[in-house]
Amino acid sequence: MLIGELSRRTGVSARSLRYYEAQGLLEARRGANGYRGYDEDAVSSVRKIRALLRAGLSTEVIRQVLPCARGEQPGFDWCAELRAILDGELAELDEQIDALRRSRGALVGLLAGGDVRRPAPRSTGGRGLSHSKAAAACLSAAATASGESGPGSPGV
Repeated sequence: MLIGELSRRTGVSARSLRYYEAQGLLEARRGANGYRGYDEDAVSSVRKIRALLRAGLSTEVIRQVLPCARGEQPGFDWCAELRAILDGELAELDEQIDALRRSRGALVGLLAGGDVRRPAPRSTGGRGLSHSKAAAACLSAAATASGESGPGSPGV
């Protein structure tokens, strides 16, 4: 089948299919006309690739584990090496989650300890204040609270 048909059958763009091929995840043969041709099992392979991507695996890791995946919703033929790879990926995700939680906690702490006299954000059509506008509002509020006239004042 040609790339357009594989794209239609899997719901994956032709661009993504070419990317999967470049990453060594999907094989295509080239016809005399240079067009990519895919076997029927490519549909199942693409579905496995998508499921593994949704699980947060990189294409490098997928290239290692894809030969062990079977079925439409990838089950695995477990071997010690495959289990070690996936356990390592899970440990990395846990570390990232912990780092994000620490960052969130630090940000919550900064916000909780902030100045209660800060001006209320202006309506921006639901998009919130930009960082530079928010910083300018904070500087202006701080200058007003300290009796200075604004950003052009000495000491600001």
